[in-house]
This record gives sequence, structure tokens and C-alpha cells, in this order.
Amino acid sequence: MTFTKRAVAKMLGGAMLAAGLATAAAAQDKTKVGFVYVGPVGDGGWTYEHNKGRLAVEEHFGDAVETVFVESVAEGPDSERVMTQMALDGADLIFTTSFGYMDATNNVAAKFPDVKFEHATGYKRLHPNVSTYSARFYEGRAIQGHIAGKMTESNIIGYIASYPIPEVIRGINSAFIHAQKVNPDVEFKIVWAYTWFDPAKEADAAKVLIDQGADVILQHTDSTAPQAAAQEAGNVVTFGQASDMAQYAPFPRVSSIIDDWAPYYIDRVQAVMDGTWESMDTWDGIGPGMVGIGEISDAVPADVKAEALAMKASLADGSYHAFTGPLSKQDGAQFLAEGETADDGMLAGMNFYVEGIDAEIPQ
Repeated sequence: MTFTKRAVAKMLGGAMLAAGLATAAAAQDKTKVGFVYVGPVGDGGWTYEHNKGRLAVEEHFGDAVETVFVESVAEGPDSERVMTQMALDGADLIFTTSFGYMDATNNVAAKFPDVKFEHATGYKRLHPNVSTYSARFYEGRAIQGHIAGKMTESNIIGYIASYPIPEVIRGINSAFIHAQKVNPDVEFKIVWAYTWFDPAKEADAAKVLIDQGADVILQHTDSTAPQAAAQEAGNVVTFGQASDMAQYAPFPRVSSIIDDWAPYYIDRVQAVMDGTWESMDTWDGIGPGMVGIGEISDAVPADVKAEALAMKASLADGSYHAFTGPLSKQDGAQFLAEGETADDGMLAGMNFYVEGIDAEIPQ
């Protein structure tokens, strides 16, 4: 059988068209997942761990997914622009990974009902295509507070706080409760940085606290700058925040809270693929593995390390709750009776300090 040049060209053109359509179909079949980050992926803390979760999604699903991200997106109008562009670019699922993205997430979700949105640490689910998720960081703070109360020699513990929202206030309270349990003389000094990620501000806050006599620094900000400031100062204990920050171990960083988002991200992407995704709220802690406790270094006395690990186990299996009464508010009014534990509603709306903290919550 012979073919004319025109026939051959026609067959080749058809084959190329078919290949192109197949490629387009394959691309269309991919689930596109977007991530909006408040800090840079190299912050060593919060955003770094969210990005590890994104990479885990890629590794788990391979060619079945395409992930995209935008880093260092300011909370406010710019975040809404970024989310909108992701939706316009074909994202099937968008994770918005900072508290201040809450309203923007719901605003954009209203415009794109076929796109699924997942908002980290928020509480507003105004549309059926919005879910919220967070971790029980306060469980890790309880362990940190125990170690801090045992290790401080000055009895002054410094705390670098980000914003006066319930998540941060819960963490301060949990750390203080457990530090005071083992050291009734402990005092907390709190500096509000009004940022999630600003190494210069975080370093300055750490230095201010050290100048005020703190020999332990806790932080609810995202960079390793407080670790570096403590290392420079000398005999100051720190804890990794959101990520292990193990480059500062075994001292000053003696342990850490690690946010492990990968299993959640994989599950939620799978749900989109399966068509089973539903709007929901997830709040997991040490037990399910969303909150990890980084290796406790040998700089911590062996008995203190054993106590901290025992607390971790009891928090994980539910036999202990970080907010167990009797506990009173700063003004002396009891909010938990003997043996009573805080429910999630109380924790989610926590807007007060516990008794013993000599500071005011900024308004």
C-alpha cells in the first residue's frame, strides 16, 4: 500500500492532534492544589512545615496532582487577590494557611462554589465549600511549660507572642499553668510582636526579655531569630516553634512543637479526588499526630525529660487534659472546678489570662 505526501501529512496531523488532546486531558485530570503562605517557605517554622505538607502531597500522589503556592502573602486584601487568581487558574482545592486569611477565604469561596477551600486556624465556615483545621498547640505548650518551670534559674520566663487571638492566649495560659505547677515562683513576661514572621522584631523581643532577666524564651512567632538571640546571650533555654529548629539543639533549643500537616493534606486531597470532600472542622493534637514534640535534648535533666515524656503520653491517650481544674481567671474567678476540664468552646474563645499572669491582654 502506498500513501501520498498529502495522506501522510494528514495522518501525522491527526496523530499530533490526538496526542495533544491526550496531553490536555491528562493535564485536566490532575487535581490542582494551591497553598497560600503568610511567610517564606524557608522561615524554618510555620510556613516551612506547611510547605513540607505540600511536598508530601506531591510525593504521595505523583503525577495525579499539581501543586502551586504563593509565599509571603500579607493578611488582608492581597491574600484575597492571590486566592482569586489561584481559583481562576484552575485550582480544585486551596489551603489558606494563616488566621488572618479567614475573611478573604470565605469571600473568595463565595465566588467560586466549585473550588474547595481549607482555612488553617480559623473558625468561619460561611459556605459549604469551606473547611477549617487547626492543631491543639496548647498541648505542646503544656510540655514546654513543665520543662521551662523546671529549668529556669531566674524564675523569669519570657514569651514572644504574635497577635492577641485565642490560639495565642491559650498557648500562654497552658505554658504558664504547667510551669507554675512545678515552680510556684515562676513569672511570665510577655512581649507582643504583632507579627507572625519578622526576624528583626523577633530577635529584638528576645533580647528585651533576656535583658529583663528571662533565662527561658518561648515563642509564638515563626522564625529562628529568637533561637539565635538566645544562643548569642548564652545560658538561655529556647523551644522550637512549629518546626523542630534542630540546628539550635542541644542548646539553647531543648525541644520543640512540630506541626505535622502532611497526613491531613493528603487525606483532604484524596477526598477531593474521590468526590467525598465535605465541609468540616478539624482540631487534632498529640494523639492523632498533628502536634509533634521534638526530641528533648540531654541539656534537660533526665528526670524532667521523663516527666515531660509521661505528660506527652497522657495527653496523647486522653488521660490528661492540659486545662484541668481547679483553675481561675486572672481576676480570681474560678472557671474550672476541681477535676473539671475545659471544653472546646471555652478553649476556642479563650480571651483571658489565668490567675498568676501579671500582664494585660492588648485590646
